[in-house]
Amino acid sequence: MNLILLGAPGAGKGTQAEVVCSRFNIPAISTGNIIREALKSGTEMGVRAKSFMDAGKLVPDEVVIGIIQERLANDDCKNGFVLDGFPRTIPQAEALDKMGVRIDKVINIEVPDETIVQRMSGRRVCESCGASYHLLYKKPEVEGVCSKCGGTLVQRKDDHPDTVKERLNVYHEQTEPLKDYYLNQGKLCTVEGQEDVEHTTKLLLAALEA
Repeated sequence: MNLILLGAPGAGKGTQAEVVCSRFNIPAISTGNIIREALKSGTEMGVRAKSFMDAGKLVPDEVVIGIIQERLANDDCKNGFVLDGFPRTIPQAEALDKMGVRIDKVINIEVPDETIVQRMSGRRVCESCGASYHLLYKKPEVEGVCSKCGGTLVQRKDDHPDTVKERLNVYHEQTEPLKDYYLNQGKLCTVEGQEDVEHTTKLLLAALEA
């Protein structure tokens, strides 16, 4: 089963990708992870990506697509895979089609922007040990203090409401059009993200097995 997971930042794609991989025994392919792997192993596309990154530039689509193609050629992808974080744009999706990569289903995890902002802006991380908390869902025993090591809890820059909103704007502008792209191919299935992660998982698995 070859799958793509779509969803805004904070929609919980990473967690659901892990569940799907475990259930179907297929690898999750995250753009960030495979670029790091390509850099580490020194593949042709990894070397090209490094030249852009060293210059402080974004890795262009053609290189990212080349790295994806290299990764999908590995033996562990023969029985399927989950793409998480790729494609991000219509041109990337078109390139995937031109590569001849068969996609069986595209699962879109739909979560309202307000919910995502609440989820992400409420996160706090311990400066000392890295333990994570949430102001609503996983409160520390003492406000602002890590329950594990007593360290100070801070809000990461990526979790600041303004940063989250900006990332959502980019998603709506660049990635959301993929929903119509795959809907027109008859491959899109939308799952409403629930407050409880396990409930979202049940809906997602039901959609895959439908």
